[in-house]
Amino acid sequence: MKKVFSRPRSLKSTPFHYCAGCGHSIIHRVICEVIDELGIRGNTIGVPPAGCAVVAYNYFDVDMLEAPHGRGCAVATGIKRTLPDRVVFSYQGDGDLAAIGTAETFHAANRGENITVLFINNAVYGMTGGQMAPTTLLGQTSTTSPPGRNAILDGHPIRMSEILANLEGTAYIERVAVNSAQNILRAKKAVKKAFQYQIDGAGFNMIEVLSQCPTNWKMNTVDACRWVDEVMSKTFPIGVIKDTGKGRKDAD
Repeated sequence: MKKVFSRPRSLKSTPFHYCAGCGHSIIHRVICEVIDELGIRGNTIGVPPAGCAVVAYNYFDVDMLEAPHGRGCAVATGIKRTLPDRVVFSYQGDGDLAAIGTAETFHAANRGENITVLFINNAVYGMTGGQMAPTTLLGQTSTTSPPGRNAILDGHPIRMSEILANLEGTAYIERVAVNSAQNILRAKKAVKKAFQYQIDGAGFNMIEVLSQCPTNWKMNTVDACRWVDEVMSKTFPIGVIKDTGKGRKDAD
């Protein structure tokens, strides 16, 4: 019988520790499928974050180098500049990338560092108990905003993809989701394109992934997936935000 579906070689045979319905496990698999299809398993280095995915090295069967909280882009920059022939990706949550790591992310993008960033946006601080994050929606409740996020008191949710798209160093930025089969396929296509852009020397590229978090959203898995479409994507629209369509060598 022909095998039509199996575990990617780049994904270790280790049970995930993530909560039921969490998007991290789906995203991990998508990345590993792309690594396998591009044939870059022995040439890839990942940078896990602080947060829910802090032990991502337990799941990815590629070289991994842990970064301090918020410093994913800085660590990835150092790796890429030292080993320019490697495919380097940083895997970061919204608190990691858009709060403590804002400066590192912004300046790596502005410099056009030739790295790929996987930005996981679930609108809360997941691992530490569901506190309000930079991406928490207006009116969304959290452990530190029980009445809901208030624009006057707390500011507005930060759209990092749109901000970074304005920088000349960014080559490709797209926002995707993993709450349905169709969206997962689109997400995989975006991740593959981002890795290819890095291979082509295009410069900084980032894929923002809207990821469901049933535990901290206080929803069941079905409602959490529905909430991404009906609520979250209204603040963070899915789609290509920037695509230069050129590698750095072509641009030069």
